[in-house]
Parts: sequence; C-alpha cells; structure tokens
Amino acid sequence: MSTQPKAGAVLFAKDVARLAAFYAQVLAVVPKHAEAEKVVIETDSFLLVIHAIPAAVAAKVEIASPPVLREQVPVKLFLPVRSLAQARIIAQGSGGAIKAVEFEWSAADFTACDGNDPEGNVVQFRQALQ
Repeated sequence: MSTQPKAGAVLFAKDVARLAAFYAQVLAVVPKHAEAEKVVIETDSFLLVIHAIPAAVAAKVEIASPPVLREQVPVKLFLPVRSLAQARIIAQGSGGAIKAVEFEWSAADFTACDGNDPEGNVVQFRQALQ
C-alpha cells in the first residue's frame, strides 16, 4: 500500500547551503537529502526543497545584510515550528528574523508571526496553540 506524497514547495536560492541551514535550524529538523544544487527539508507534514537558481541568474542577485524583504510576491510560505520564541532566536542567529511578539496573532489552533529568511523571502511561522 502506498502513501500519498506530502505537500511541499520549492524555494529557489542564491546560496543553497545557507538557506537550507536556516530552514533546517528554525524548523528543528535534519535535511532529508542534500547536494550542492538542492536540499530537501522534511517535517511531519511538509517537504521544502531549497533549489539553486542558475549561476548566470545568481551572479546578478545581490543579497543585502540585513536582506531586503521580498514582500511584493504572489506567494508566502507558512511553516510549522515547535516554539515561536525559540524559532525567533534561531532565525536571528541564522541570518533571518521573526517579528517581535507584539506582531503575533492567533487563529483557531495556532499562533502565527511573519519573518524572513536570509535571502529576504517573507515567511510566516506557526506554532500550535497549547
């Protein structure tokens, strides 16, 4: 009997290793698969593939420090974390950020807060209500 594949997303990156390390640390998981061009990060319910953008394109992409946020895009990921407080600390130490506690909001079964990865992609992180 086969199981249904997990839902997921592909995120294109200039620096695959750095971006993969950020997501693996914030999500508290070990990458499932890693090679120079792509890294697969898996949680209980989701697969995130960090994939290299072509070298010619990457050469034209500048990543500022702190990164310029890419807020005007048609898609924003939301990913589960065990603890927003812990993820906030890890994100800051890994080149990204999660907004302060006063920006958190709650829905039926989670608390959420926006943040960004080291390349400026805006991401929402969600913690289950306890």
